[in-house]
Amino acid sequence: MRLHIQLEDEIVADIDRRAGPRRRSAFITSLIRRGLDDEHRWDEIEASLGSIADSGHEWDDGPAAWVRAQRQGDARRSG
Repeated sequence: MRLHIQLEDEIVADIDRRAGPRRRSAFITSLIRRGLDDEHRWDEIEASLGSIADSGHEWDDGPAAWVRAQRQGDARRSG
């Protein structure tokens, strides 16, 4: 699909330096895909906020002790 956008000359010059004048569309498409991936990732992070309870965990009373017990409970670990 074609899309008409306006960019400042400085931005186009920078794109041309990085991608070459014959690769503008591919370069811009790649940047937009990465940006949209980031946006989708943030949507998922924000949607998951609050899904884990703030209390009632095994580690609430002593996180360091809980970690130590987890490590000692794994026979593959040494120390």
